[in-house]
Amino acid sequence: MSAADYCHMARALTLARRGLYSADPNPRVGCVLVRGNEIVGEGWHERAGEAHAEVIALDAAGDRARGATAYVTLEPCCHHGRTPPCTDALLHAGVARVVAAMRDPNPHMSGQGLAVLREVGVAVECGLLEAEARALNPGFIQRMTAGRPLVRIKLAMSLDGRTALASGESRWLTGEAARQDVQRLRARSSAILTGIGTVLADDPSLNVRLSDVSRQPLRVILDTGLRTAPTAKTLQLPGSVLIFTTIAAPDRQAPLRTAGADIVIVSKVGQGLNLAEVMAELVRRECNEVQVECGPTLAGALLQAELVDELVIYMAPLLLGDQAQGLFQLPALARMQDRRELEIVETRVVGKDLRFIFYPTKPLVFN
Repeated sequence: MSAADYCHMARALTLARRGLYSADPNPRVGCVLVRGNEIVGEGWHERAGEAHAEVIALDAAGDRARGATAYVTLEPCCHHGRTPPCTDALLHAGVARVVAAMRDPNPHMSGQGLAVLREVGVAVECGLLEAEARALNPGFIQRMTAGRPLVRIKLAMSLDGRTALASGESRWLTGEAARQDVQRLRARSSAILTGIGTVLADDPSLNVRLSDVSRQPLRVILDTGLRTAPTAKTLQLPGSVLIFTTIAAPDRQAPLRTAGADIVIVSKVGQGLNLAEVMAELVRRECNEVQVECGPTLAGALLQAELVDELVIYMAPLLLGDQAQGLFQLPALARMQDRRELEIVETRVVGKDLRFIFYPTKPLVFN
């Protein structure tokens, strides 16, 4: 690969990022067409059902696409989905070379698009800036390869590790910059998930409040006993609300369905819902990234179920005292060697607060 190849793929990745908030449930993809030393077309996938990045770039290039190199951040599709195959469009345009950052993560399709191109004489290369391409679509990749969405828990805490006063009061723990940062995390997510405890205590909106974002994620409430009020704030807002519960009684469900909620019945595990069934349903609904904003009970349950892929924790420079609420409700450890280890992958100052991103590194072991 040449320096120019790296430069053009980097540009394709920049274009792909424009779909960060809008492409869901599709992957974020960018494409650059180059003939000679000239960029003749660019494109990025904006939203599901609309043209893919390759098609947009080809339309921009017109006849200049013949003999060009296409730099695309994800292997071109070769199947009919919401739109026709991109491989057909590339072949029809006469593209001579295709450089893909990564293969399609769908195990049923991986490599097939590149094979179609290669078989008819197009020069094909794959793997350029693959790590950067994968970082753009962690949830889509996980849904395709593991059959579950990427679960990101967002929490805010004081310097002494507390999330709220004993009374439940928590507004506002962090500053405006951190709260805006959370809005950007929400905007990239397929769904915002919380538990009934948070709904009853805070009556959250669970929506994205950014002026430049039009897509609203699915709003999800885990409500074992179906205690959500039909007047809950989140049910008064545009967009979809999904409630998971164990209560199948139509008369109990009716007021919430009238208020616009979709209700799904799952089984009960202990005192809560079967979280694996919840995740399976979210995958069925094509959720890639699920942002969890909840209290210590649900946060602890997700950790124990080994369903947490990323922890985003904002730390405010203040103290709440040892009677305030903690981050996670977890069983006591019998041995220090059973502690849960986390990998710190990012530390950043956000306004007056600190933001940490952690990845869990090994399974939980509780006696």
